[in-house]
Amino acid sequence: MKALVFHGPGKRAWEDKPKPALRTATDAIIKITKTALCGSDLMIANGEILNVPDGLTLGHEGVGIIEDVGSAVSMFEVGDKTMIACAPSCGKCEPCKRGLYSTCDQGGWILGRLIDGTLAEYARIPDADINLHHIPEGVDEGTLIMLKDILPTGFEYSVPDGQIKPGDTVVIFGSGHIGLTALLMAQIHSPAEIIMVDTNLHCLEVAEALGATKFIHTTDGNALHDVLKHSGGKSVDVAIIANAKVALNSLWRSFGQPTLPLQRVLLMPSRRLCC
Repeated sequence: MKALVFHGPGKRAWEDKPKPALRTATDAIIKITKTALCGSDLMIANGEILNVPDGLTLGHEGVGIIEDVGSAVSMFEVGDKTMIACAPSCGKCEPCKRGLYSTCDQGGWILGRLIDGTLAEYARIPDADINLHHIPEGVDEGTLIMLKDILPTGFEYSVPDGQIKPGDTVVIFGSGHIGLTALLMAQIHSPAEIIMVDTNLHCLEVAEALGATKFIHTTDGNALHDVLKHSGGKSVDVAIIANAKVALNSLWRSFGQPTLPLQRVLLMPSRRLCC
């Protein structure tokens, strides 16, 4: 099969690899029909994530069709269409029992980092009954890819953690893939203003098309002045840092100056460990 394979920082190849086989009775083999590249994959490829083995297949986002299942898999069978959990878990350890699947003692972000991932024609998924999800008939698989990692991250930080309320003023630093999903999810609770800040004008134009009420294209590190100008000098209710590098590049001239009045700050690294 073909796979995107890591061979060290800056070294990757689309090459032939053996098709994965079942290793345990709880495994499943998935024929990948849709997948996506994550910022975390780019971090691995660039050498920013350490201890990734040479020869590893990258990727942790995917949907597909089950081609084989282990003898202990009871909830899925060959031919089922399925969505793959981006951070496999065992479902039995203490973190899993608390719903903290990404910190599973046996799993977490291992797919495409410690075990072969989904940027390939086939993938082996451990603990299939827990880490696979049935796809209803008629659902567009391309749309489901957004639910694998990117959209839930924006939802998590914008809605439950951000506690955005109607009428709030929200500022989002970074309008990359995570910042844009945070923008989409923030609109669920009808804030009065969503101000996007970035150094990339194209991304900001996309943000405006997706519902940002204002955007700040900053190149001089003095975005604080512009945010205060846009907010009329009033309190910003929620600040979401979707990209720490953008935030630093946007605000570095403001260090030592009066701070931005706000109620809640959410640090949401767009390249956090999965995702």
